[in-house]
Formats: sequence, structure tokens, C-alpha cells
Amino acid sequence: MKSRFLKDKRFLVSAFLLGALCLLAVLAPFLAPFPYDEVGAGPNLTAPNRTFLMGTDVLGRDLFSRVLFGARVSLAVGFCTAAFALVMGTLTGAIAGFFGGRTDRLIMAMVDIFYIFPMLLLAILLSLLFGRGFFGIFISIGMTTWVTQARLVRALVLQARELPYVEAGRALGLNPFQIVFRHILPNLMGPMVVSLTFQIPNNILTESFLSFVGLGLQPPYASWGTLANEGFRGMLSYPHLMIFPGLALFLTMIGFHFLGDSLRDILDPKSSIGSHAGT
Repeated sequence: MKSRFLKDKRFLVSAFLLGALCLLAVLAPFLAPFPYDEVGAGPNLTAPNRTFLMGTDVLGRDLFSRVLFGARVSLAVGFCTAAFALVMGTLTGAIAGFFGGRTDRLIMAMVDIFYIFPMLLLAILLSLLFGRGFFGIFISIGMTTWVTQARLVRALVLQARELPYVEAGRALGLNPFQIVFRHILPNLMGPMVVSLTFQIPNNILTESFLSFVGLGLQPPYASWGTLANEGFRGMLSYPHLMIFPGLALFLTMIGFHFLGDSLRDILDPKSSIGSHAGT
């Protein structure tokens, strides 16, 4: 298994890229040359130069510092909401898939209620309900993404509960929760991890969209979405305001996309063989 990770160039490149972005986010307070909210750190709307590597915004704030601190918010939202979706979706999906019957119908009816709404529309409504800020973003994105994880886990558990090792667990007198959480779910970690790597960039993109339309963090706090929103207004005259936040988002999306593809091929080689044969 270890050799597969080391031999897969997509995994190595994407892991290095995402690791570098996360490291920059963690070290933002030490790497940022100016406070992210310092108005008048330089002349307004300065083009990139030696002092201001990414230029300044309309209030003279250093864009490089704001992009670094924006990474902390965007990545935190992506990881936290994905973790919430993983826990919530895994619990509900596993219970529904293993017990079946009325329990399955009740849980999946609740899942379907969330699923029928367009995700972005529901996220907007929830953000308006819970308010702008990190908590509102966390709730609005988390409550719209756990249903996908629930459906995936339910389908996997439905298949796994008929396998011989589950029957052996029942014969040994294990209770259902021991069978599910000690035996079934550990064997499903591969597909669940792959799903998570695709969910994180989607959550980051959703947060960026909410911030772009003005439903994200309040100034002076910044995420890549709020920076893109600020830069969009002056994109033609001052393109650096839009280019650098957009580039950070682009690299993050590409990194997670290649990481998810490589993990899918490494953890489930049969699926990659089937997909290549189909193409």
C-alpha cells in the first residue's frame, strides 16, 4: 500500500500542494508582512511590487497578508464542514443501511427532504437564518452536505451487511452497533475518505460563493470568497485584486481533485480499472 502512494505522481504532487497551502495558512500570522486588517498599510490600489507582493486593495491593505489569512478561513470552513458531514452522514447512513425497514424509511425520508432542495439555495436560506459569520457559514454548508455522505454510507452498508464477516459477527453474539462501528465502517474507510476529499473543495467553493454574494464573513475578516467579491468590482482596472484570490481557489480545487482521483485509484484499484476500460 505504501509503495502505491509513493509511486502515484498525482498523489505526491497534490499532497505537496495542499500541504503547502495548509502550512501557509497555519503560519499566516508569522508570514504576513502586515496585519490583514491594517488600513493604509500602503497606497491604495498599488500594483504588485517588492514591498507588496500582491499589491494593495482599495483601502490600502496588503493583499498578500489578506490572502494568507483568507486561507485560514476558507480551509477551516472546508475541513470543519466536511468533518460535520462525515460524522452526521456516517451515523445516519450506517443506521439506516444496517437496520433497514421503518428505521431506513424514516431516516431516508429526512435525507430526501434536504436532498430535494438545490444545495446553494438551501445554503443561502440557512445563512440568512443563522446570520453571517463563521458559525452561520458552518451550519449552512454542513446541513446541506451531510445528506450526500449519508446516501453513500447507506448504500455501502446495505452491500456489506450481507457479507460473511457480518454473518460471523451475528453468530458470535455481537450487537448491531458493534458490528457496524467495529467491523463494517472500518472496511468502508476507503470510499468514505475519497468522498471526503471531493467534499472539502465543494464546501470551500460554496463558502466562496456565499461570501461572493455578500452572505459570508463580515469585514474586515476575509476569506478567498470575500476577497474575490471585493476584487470583482475593480477587476478590469486592477486585475490583481481578483487574480490572486482566484488563483488560490484554483490551486486548492485542482489539488483536491487530483488527490481524490489518486486516492480512488490507490484504495480501490478495481474501480479505476473499470473506469479506464469504460473509456
